Amino acid sequence: MKVIVLGGGVVGVTTAYYLARGGAQVTVVERQDGAALETSFANAGQVSPGYSTPWAAPGIPVKALKWMLQRHAPLAIRADGSLFQLRWMAQMLKNCTSARYAVNKERMTRVAEYSRDCLRQLRADTGIQYDQRTLGTLQVFRTPKQLQAVQSDIAVLRECEVPFRELRADELPEIEPALAHAPGLVGGLHLPGDETGDCHQFTQRLAELARGLGVQFRYGVDVQRLQTQGRTVTGVHIARHNGARDASHTGESELLSADRVVVALGCASHELLGTLGLDVPVYPVKGYSLTVPIVDEARAPRSTVMDETYKVAVTRLGNRIRVGGMAELAGHDLRLNPRRRETLELVTQGLFAGAGDVPAASFWTGLRPMTPDGTPILGRAPGWDNLLVNTGHGTLGWTMACGSGKLLADLTLGRQPDISTDGLSADRYGKNSGQRSMGGRQLPVHA
Repeated sequence: MKVIVLGGGVVGVTTAYYLARGGAQVTVVERQDGAALETSFANAGQVSPGYSTPWAAPGIPVKALKWMLQRHAPLAIRADGSLFQLRWMAQMLKNCTSARYAVNKERMTRVAEYSRDCLRQLRADTGIQYDQRTLGTLQVFRTPKQLQAVQSDIAVLRECEVPFRELRADELPEIEPALAHAPGLVGGLHLPGDETGDCHQFTQRLAELARGLGVQFRYGVDVQRLQTQGRTVTGVHIARHNGARDASHTGESELLSADRVVVALGCASHELLGTLGLDVPVYPVKGYSLTVPIVDEARAPRSTVMDETYKVAVTRLGNRIRVGGMAELAGHDLRLNPRRRETLELVTQGLFAGAGDVPAASFWTGLRPMTPDGTPILGRAPGWDNLLVNTGHGTLGWTMACGSGKLLADLTLGRQPDISTDGLSADRYGKNSGQRSMGGRQLPVHA
């Protein structure tokens, strides 16, 4: 079976790896000149199934209004001039109920827990190394109100049998000794099953393992259009873009044929699927990170600390600290906002003062592909016989990558997945995901 995977981030590469291991002949198409050079490049480094929580939650609309007035707010909204942004936010607001939150969190936790297990097995099978640690995630709280609010999450953790431990302020240094110096903390929630690691390293090394299984990587090429016949995608037209390192391609269109096509294009998935008449709500949510060189091991984190107040994660990656978080709804804007760096530095110095050379840190931004309910979109594209989707993981692409890749590979190859797929496909959006007749035309897509 020939399968084309569109997208060479962590989600696309894991999908390709599991497909090849299952016997498929796989080609990965990626617009960058290597794997994991966009959203997967410098994320927060968390593999955190225990912290798989929808952004759409009770109380978020009121909090969002308050955040508008705060300098170090975890959320910012700037109109991008599109109706899609307004519709996406309206869908998100509909999911900010207790009932929807519980449903969405269960779906996210189901995928994330499975994915963590898949990652562990992959590590055992291949010996892959990526600055990983298996010491868990510690969520820290600054107010009693935050401690009370986390009880709804704890109820879902119990239901899903996810191990956890609630901590008083004086118990936090048992998990993260350097927090003995951090002021203003009232307690925490430790999730010992979570892990950390460098997503970029992992993806690059897994791509090499996939290449050893026969996967072909077509880097530096753009998807021009999809070729369709009836309910089937028969091929993908690609062309090498200007400035690519491989001079053997002149920019002329090339048709890649396939038996199956998997869309793992992150934020570009909405546009591509739209050319087939599919309205799949995946919106780019901008995040930021700092990568800080460690100068004092004793003051540095051992694993990941999640600051609930600022929605910022501080993660140990070898001799570096990765500080990542925040969310901006501003379309495909990739400009670096210096105010976001101020927030990341504030959290770093507040929790781990003196641990790293903050002025020397590298500052980065990326776009997370997020659905309005938080759950990724996994499975067959509605109305199409051989088109599958693996996108919309939001802030949890690294956490959910291996499980999503394994699940999509099983579905693509006609095998029974290891976990339930209920509520994971685009079908859950009803008519919003339905197909509008496009007459089988070949339409351009800038992906």
